[in-house]
Order: sequence, then C-alpha cells, then structure tokens
Amino acid sequence: MTIELGRFDAAEYLTDPQDQAERLDEAFASGDARFTAHALGMIARACGMTELATATGLKRQALYRALSANGNPTLETLLKVMKALGLDLVVKVTPAAT
Repeated sequence: MTIELGRFDAAEYLTDPQDQAERLDEAFASGDARFTAHALGMIARACGMTELATATGLKRQALYRALSANGNPTLETLLKVMKALGLDLVVKVTPAAT
C-alpha cells in the first residue's frame, strides 16, 4: 500500500492576523534574516501575492524572490510589505543591551 503525501504549505494556516504577527515576531526574535524573509513570505502568500504586489507597487516575481528562504529583501521592500499586510514593526530594548 502506497501513501501519497502532498506538499505542506504553512501559508494555508496563517490566515489570522494575530497568528501572522506572532509568527513574524518569532522570526525577528531569531535574528536570522533568511528565516525572517521566509516567514514574511509565508504570510504574504497567505494574504495573496498578487494583491500584495498591487498594494506595494512591486512585481509579484520580485516579491517571491525577496521573500523566499534565500531572499534578502531591502528595507524599502520590507517596509512596503509590512504596511500592505497591516503589520507594524515595534522596537524594544533587549535585556542584554541594558
């Protein structure tokens, strides 16, 4: 008996804005730029990459590339995407810095 497995896409489960914010907060806390870009890409796919491209004025292919596990979005791209997704960046002092 053969078991067929489909490809898992976490974007299908990131439809709630609170879940999206928590996922991205965890990614930023990791300090890993690639992980953060990938997490933002999952959220972008969950919200619709075509709609996001329209809202940001960026090309869909450029968003896919920048927001992949190998992506490295510019600060300008990051800010546009975050705004279009209705997410804010919050800065706080870390205990190690005080």
